[in-house]
Amino acid sequence: MIGKGIGLLVILVIALGITPAFALTELEKTSINNPQLVDAFARALGNSINVDQQVQISADVMNNQEKSQKIAYLVQVKDEAGFVVSVGWVVGVELNPHQEFKQSISWIPKESGKFTAEIFVWEGFPINHNALSDYTSIQISVS
Repeated sequence: MIGKGIGLLVILVIALGITPAFALTELEKTSINNPQLVDAFARALGNSINVDQQVQISADVMNNQEKSQKIAYLVQVKDEAGFVVSVGWVVGVELNPHQEFKQSISWIPKESGKFTAEIFVWEGFPINHNALSDYTSIQISVS
């Protein structure tokens, strides 16, 4: 009877030893850092731009996992009323474990006003669109 108890204890210790103590949740698999508007040369523009000025809505995406991860980088731009005026995405980017990668989507505003660019990182798009992190946003003023 004691031998079976020791065997069970050994199995439990081994299982605990290989199970990560702090497993990542679905929304912690990647992180979105440094969201900003940049020009074609990756120079920061600030949040005030002009009508018909081409900008890149950019962010650093970090794979927080111990394994490679394919991602889809999505950006939707909303006007002051909350209507989506632009949607863009890049799919098929693969990040190595703990790799950070700068990604961007081009946007040319056609009207002046206040806009919000929302940045998402998903597992895939349009199929398998599981979020890999919380989204982030940038406030944009267009004149």
